Amino acid sequence: MSAPFMALRRCCQRSAHLGVAVRPCSSSSVSSLPLHKRVLLFLTQRFYDVEMLLNWGSMQKRKRTHNRNAYYGYTREFYGADLASAYYILSLKGGFRYAGQSEWFLTDRRGKFNWAFLDHKDTPLEEVNMSHTIINYRGLVNLEGQKSLRTLSVRGCSEVDDWFLARLHVFEDSLEELDISHCPRITTGGLAALRNLKGLRRLDVSSLPGISNPGLLVILLEEMLPQCHVVATGYDHSLRQEGEGEIEGHMQGPR
Repeated sequence: MSAPFMALRRCCQRSAHLGVAVRPCSSSSVSSLPLHKRVLLFLTQRFYDVEMLLNWGSMQKRKRTHNRNAYYGYTREFYGADLASAYYILSLKGGFRYAGQSEWFLTDRRGKFNWAFLDHKDTPLEEVNMSHTIINYRGLVNLEGQKSLRTLSVRGCSEVDDWFLARLHVFEDSLEELDISHCPRITTGGLAALRNLKGLRRLDVSSLPGISNPGLLVILLEEMLPQCHVVATGYDHSLRQEGEGEIEGHMQGPR
């Protein structure tokens, strides 16, 4: 039996363990059909079973993301806001640097980290790197107490979206550098929320798939944040005229 057919059969068997109904295959005459037709017939008969299994997998993934971005209230109550923020970051395989310290606390490939960060109670965080983690707007509440946060990187974070950008206003008095490049869920409308970050000096918006007219967007960002250096690589920066009014409307926000 071929590898593709065996893979489909194992998928069907797993769905049976999950309580998903599996319909029986056709009669023995099916075995005489060519392999590609048998595979198509198999998929047709079990489409809803496979679809249910995939939906279950997606639901479990969303649940894990939600749980890992939960509010660390217990840790905050007993160890303080700074250690709670630090623990949340390391739990998501991120990294950070305390204010006044040169050492970075990071996780290794297996998610292990140095518990020496507990020696810095009541020391605020100055730089945070959450690149390629599953941080989302719910988890951002664990960082909101960091009034000295100067640098934040969420490069390549699949869960960072417009809601996340809207909540960054809590860092308007401290944040100077922000990297939101390669985040697939960010749109032009979400970038308008960055107008609150008046102290921002460097903004990286490179390679955002949700941006349709990057050349014009960069100009509007520079007008919105005149003191900020905007980095935007990975685009065709030709200023296309179509959609110009729509982008300006998004950046200006409601009147």
